Amino acid sequence: GTKAFATFFPLINYIMKFILLAAICAKSASALPLRATPAGVGHGTVNLSSSVERDVYTMADWAAGYGVQQADGLQLNSYDGKDYFPATQVDIPAGSPVVYVPNDLVFSSSKAMQQYGNELSACENQLVQAGVGDKVPLFRVFFAILVEYEKGQDSPFYPWLNSLPRIFNTGASMTYACFDCLPPYAAYLALSERQCFVNFQKAVRNAPFAEEVLKNVTVLKWAYNVALTRSIEYNGERMIAPMADMFNHGTQTEVEISYDANGDCYAMATCDIPAGSELRISYGDPTDPTPLFAKYGFLDESSPGTFSKLMHMRKEMEALGYTFSNLLFYRDTGDISPEVYDVVLYYCLLRNDEGLANGFYQAVMSGDEGTKGQYHEQYWAYTKEELQKHVDKMLTDLDRWSAKANSYDVNTHPRVPLILQHNAFVKETFMKVKSYIDMM
Repeated sequence: GTKAFATFFPLINYIMKFILLAAICAKSASALPLRATPAGVGHGTVNLSSSVERDVYTMADWAAGYGVQQADGLQLNSYDGKDYFPATQVDIPAGSPVVYVPNDLVFSSSKAMQQYGNELSACENQLVQAGVGDKVPLFRVFFAILVEYEKGQDSPFYPWLNSLPRIFNTGASMTYACFDCLPPYAAYLALSERQCFVNFQKAVRNAPFAEEVLKNVTVLKWAYNVALTRSIEYNGERMIAPMADMFNHGTQTEVEISYDANGDCYAMATCDIPAGSELRISYGDPTDPTPLFAKYGFLDESSPGTFSKLMHMRKEMEALGYTFSNLLFYRDTGDISPEVYDVVLYYCLLRNDEGLANGFYQAVMSGDEGTKGQYHEQYWAYTKEELQKHVDKMLTDLDRWSAKANSYDVNTHPRVPLILQHNAFVKETFMKVKSYIDMM
């Protein structure tokens, strides 16, 4: 049971390292530098056709053979044959180990640097010159995935690669037609992901991969999406642990992933988990679904609210020290976060009386709640009018964007259903906010 699993961890730590290292080195050249002059793509590369089903259960057997351990009663489930997730058939107590993945199976940015440092150098220099040096850890994992893809069935990671999704709804996979159907904030985030992929696409041309890989946008975009959506940030690194990458996102989570000093991955239960439960981790801030929508390509409808879409007030937002995540509208109640009122009033004052605007700014920045409250009370009519105008315009625009999305052929624009789902979530929130404001 779970206790036996926990007792087995130390044994795994001391024995499996030797067994796994020998097995992987025997089956693969993944520990060797990338060849300087590629001879071509390996035999039997992963078929990335959208019609190919994910071979998840072969991957699970492969993982177990390479030392991945999981709690009794844990199994991979799916409702549609496309999205798979771990669920438990037995109760799991808080603090129990759920999944263990040995370091030898983990993709990490530091490992990639150790193995492919010379080949990575020119690529990373280009990323830095492009102003995206902060994406280097992600690029290294992307690079390592391409190395294993290029080996085809000669890669010891082939069963894992063959279990991965072929279709992604991330911002990187969207087109400009998609962006035209989204609110400005969602379009901005999605376009940022697409631009990041373009930078990776340009940078990887400096690497000695086969031309049939470097010129295949489908392969490059797939590797990018795998690296982006299946890795987690941990102590400044990007890490992917096969099998531990199967957890979906949840606003309420049951599991937390960590790595020890040896680089071994542990997924631990953070609460008592009853039998029949899906096991989820957090992919990011659960209060607003739009960043997760753009990055991971799904809509978390359990999110309590969404960004207020005040993109035209971004300058004022940043001047007051706020971020997009502060400026929220809440779906269930129509409530508005206090920071929204601050930004809208500051926006109005700047356009009418610079002296008043400066006084309000000083009150906000100094934390003088009394003075700030006096400003809000005296100029509430301006704030309310500006908010009503913004909400009414957004509701009109959402109808227009969704009508445009509905005009697309879903066969050529497969992300239309997700876009419509996102826009409907935003519209529902804004309708609640409209009622809330109108009654004030």
